[in-house]
Amino acid sequence: MIDVKSYYFGSIIDGEEISKDGRKDLEVFNPYTNEAIGKISCATTEDVKRAVDTAQRVYTETTKKMPAHKRSEILRKAADLLEQRVDEFARTLVLEAGKPIKESRVEVQRAIQVLRFASEGAKAIYGETIPLDSAIGGENQIGIAKRVPLGVVAAITPFNFPLNLALHKIAPALAVGNTVVLKPAEKTPFSSVLLYHLLEEAGLPKGALNIVMGPGQELVEPLVTHPDVKKVSFTGSSAVGWKIHEMAKRKKVTLELGSNAPNIIFEDGDVEVAVNAIVLGGYTYAGQACVSAQRIYVHETIYENFLDKLVEKVSALKTGDPLEESTDMGPMITEEAAERAESWVKEAEDQGAAILTGGSRKGSMLEPTVISNVTSDMKVVCVEVFAPIVSVMPFSTEEEVVAHANNTDFGLHAGVFTADINRAMRMADAIETGGVWINEVSVRRYDHIPYGGIKSSGIGKEGVKYAIEEMTDLKFVGIKLY
Repeated sequence: MIDVKSYYFGSIIDGEEISKDGRKDLEVFNPYTNEAIGKISCATTEDVKRAVDTAQRVYTETTKKMPAHKRSEILRKAADLLEQRVDEFARTLVLEAGKPIKESRVEVQRAIQVLRFASEGAKAIYGETIPLDSAIGGENQIGIAKRVPLGVVAAITPFNFPLNLALHKIAPALAVGNTVVLKPAEKTPFSSVLLYHLLEEAGLPKGALNIVMGPGQELVEPLVTHPDVKKVSFTGSSAVGWKIHEMAKRKKVTLELGSNAPNIIFEDGDVEVAVNAIVLGGYTYAGQACVSAQRIYVHETIYENFLDKLVEKVSALKTGDPLEESTDMGPMITEEAAERAESWVKEAEDQGAAILTGGSRKGSMLEPTVISNVTSDMKVVCVEVFAPIVSVMPFSTEEEVVAHANNTDFGLHAGVFTADINRAMRMADAIETGGVWINEVSVRRYDHIPYGGIKSSGIGKEGVKYAIEEMTDLKFVGIKLY
């Protein structure tokens, strides 16, 4: 166990860690051992106001005027520094999030990539010229459309990818000259503090990034409603996300919310490829990803074969200590989260579902679970489980499976496995999601693709290039020549 004094941080405003001064402490726990690994000093509503005021001042005085090559250089240096500290950051992710060490390293490598994409993006924020003489009266005039920064961005991030998802908001914002107030998940705050110091070392001006830590129910509203916040970027649950959207009123908002991703395997799909993909997509980080494979539809002619192979692979996953290199799956974020997921499995079983493997829990560790004989109204199917639970259902026709896939309030990612390119393109058009993967699982995400959902899964897009567009305004400049 790490001594509690090893990690003790306060919020960071204008480059300074704010002192305790009567603020309440909040312990942070290792999800696997349930032992305290440190504490944070919680910010107050007044701290939030000061953080936004600072960000607005630094935007006006510094980052708005900073040349693109300088913004790019800071982000590039940050990527280089993070590359030198992969093990430190990965270990922090293991301790605060319970993520297996090999998955934690992947997250750090992706974070490096996000910084590099943003460094490149800072130098490629292009506008366009508009031929004004296309309109009557536009002769001898020039039109320019240019992208300009917004100002202060409020970034609210979840526990499941505390480093990479924070950078998906911070890096594009800094690339265009905005400033940021980050509110990280209170269960996983330490990686954000380490990230702050890394960016500071890379040359980021004080106050360009400010961090307020503590319970979301106390800090989110004063952050989102502050008049100087021009953009809100939130990743988390659908219920919270849409409340934030209401709070934000006229501000620009990006919401990356939940899902219960459908993955469809047709009779001509490669069963081995599909099984391996579903194991990856359903159980990576204990299923705690919004695009995790949850609803698996398999053509009736290959259903039993697929199910047998899937159960065999899932049963062989090694669970346990996330610090061990051989661990495939670690704990869920809290025992309460694991209890909720376990209760949904038992409820499905009581309603007639068959638990083919897993389903049992010890503390925060829920066994990798495969369920069959489910119906569309069971919670394990119709609600986001956010747990290592996969439900497998047979289907007979393309029309039937499209109807099942779209029978949900969510619409983030889907996966389709087929050798028929015509069918693949029909499915890509027919499935109501923000993204469709062909011969790949729904959980797949690269850091430069447009990523975002429809329906209750959110609004707006992430992916560095697309986030840059979301974090700028398009401004028109007209010039009349004499």
